Amino acid sequence: MFIDELTLNIYAGKGGDGIVSWMHLKGLDHAGPGGGNGGNGGNVYLKGVRDIARLSEYRFIKDFKAEDGGNGMGDCMHGKGGDDLTIEVPVGSVLTNTETGESIDVLTTEPIFFLKGGRGGYGNAYFKGSKNIRPKESTPGKPPEGGEFFVELKMVVDLGFVGLPNAGKSSLLNSLTKAKAKIGSYQFTTLTPNLGDLYGFVLADIPGLIEGASEGKGLGHKFLRHVARTKALLHCISCENENPLEVYNIIRNELSEYDKTLLDKPEFILFTKTDVIDEKTLEIHKKLFQKTHTHIYSVSIIDDQSIKNLSDELVKTLRAL
Repeated sequence: MFIDELTLNIYAGKGGDGIVSWMHLKGLDHAGPGGGNGGNGGNVYLKGVRDIARLSEYRFIKDFKAEDGGNGMGDCMHGKGGDDLTIEVPVGSVLTNTETGESIDVLTTEPIFFLKGGRGGYGNAYFKGSKNIRPKESTPGKPPEGGEFFVELKMVVDLGFVGLPNAGKSSLLNSLTKAKAKIGSYQFTTLTPNLGDLYGFVLADIPGLIEGASEGKGLGHKFLRHVARTKALLHCISCENENPLEVYNIIRNELSEYDKTLLDKPEFILFTKTDVIDEKTLEIHKKLFQKTHTHIYSVSIIDDQSIKNLSDELVKTLRAL
């Protein structure tokens, strides 16, 4: 099951306690304080991975905690520092503290410092001084940072394919890249966003939208969030539709209802399944958009040259963004 949002309890490690202890040295009855300090608790790091399904692994694992620091020991021996914890999440994840509202974006595969472990407490040896030669005080370890975090995946891609169900987006992604997106002859074949690589540019097949998607119909706004971090949009309009402008306006309206800023993204028009109409009809369709769009493409996945031409054009356009 694909999961793109969940809630996790994440804590760094608690600091170990300092202790009160006395040195035991041969021939000395009062060798002085020997309580060691507690070790620092482990920190928590986040690491982005190129796997949008990684959150699914946490369906039944809700609690994460770095190792606590060890308590201080006698003979002035300090406790062991707790091991750090690294949590892997898909690149594009946002973790929000449900209590404070503070959030962090994971936009890199490099480890990101997230939560600090508690500092270890002081043993009585720490308090020894010229005026306090036999201190009896120690301090407990400090509590760690942590809490409940809402994790939400918002993918970061160069070009997102948007359109009605069965617009041919998954087939196109498979043809342009080495993606293996599932395809079928029924609506909502795509239940999870699929990613592909086109000469270094990340392409995403966003599950098909329908009228009312922003209100939760169909797959609803569950996948509209993935459009938010898409640098540009490719409107895929199947030539099986007799009114391309109506199709285009349906998708634009759903994007606007969800987030009006989505309409500010660069967008291109692509007519898919051109093999079902003649060249004259295709040109009529294209003219509907010529006044508003500079980049208008067409493709048939059963025509290899058509795929090659589209690939070259998209790469050239994306490089110019």
